[in-house]
Amino acid sequence: MKKRSKRYRRAFEQLERGKLYELNEAVALLKGFDAPKFDETVEIAMKLGVDPRKGDQVVRGSVSLPNGIGKEVTVAVFAEGEKADAAREAGADHVGGEDLANRVAKENFLDFDVAIAAPDMMKYVGKLGRVLGPQGKMPSPKAGTVTEDVATAVREFKAGKIEFRVDAGANVHAPMGRKSFTAEDLEENIHAFIEHIKTLRPPSAKGVFMQRVTIAASMSPGVPLAIAAK
Repeated sequence: MKKRSKRYRRAFEQLERGKLYELNEAVALLKGFDAPKFDETVEIAMKLGVDPRKGDQVVRGSVSLPNGIGKEVTVAVFAEGEKADAAREAGADHVGGEDLANRVAKENFLDFDVAIAAPDMMKYVGKLGRVLGPQGKMPSPKAGTVTEDVATAVREFKAGKIEFRVDAGANVHAPMGRKSFTAEDLEENIHAFIEHIKTLRPPSAKGVFMQRVTIAASMSPGVPLAIAAK
């Protein structure tokens, strides 16, 4: 069993066993937990009523959070010519075509948070699935990271747009901001994310779609939200 810190145990003791918290209550509780010496990331975790083994039940995509995530996002763009120039002007950190793809494949270069690709670059990027896939960095049309308008995509991800994808256990994890954010900003981000996920329910999914939703800071226990019961 994993040994927990005294700080974690103190926070856990503040949770009421079996209670599902309203969003404002949960955020207030989370912000009141004793903090370590760094600004923790607040993350949401959702257990969805889907079967990720079925292609038509894979929930994935991207969404712009109203208040960003409080983190400098490093963006790599697979593009050439005018699109490459536009990506650089938009603030992309790494830009290239076949050369960048070779760097990822041969040098295991993964020093970026998000990868964006122009459609004509997928002839190179499509071969990187084994490298980028496990990292959650493989460009995809559904996530808005395979696009003709790479410049707009760069600006959106730099401004706080996030990618998400259901994992093998039917869970979705995503950052919602920093603990130093105001309660209102955190609540707004979390609410926006939950509402977006609701729109992605696969038609073939049966039963309760959002089975469990919790929010947690980097070093804290999860606080269960009442939204899971709705």
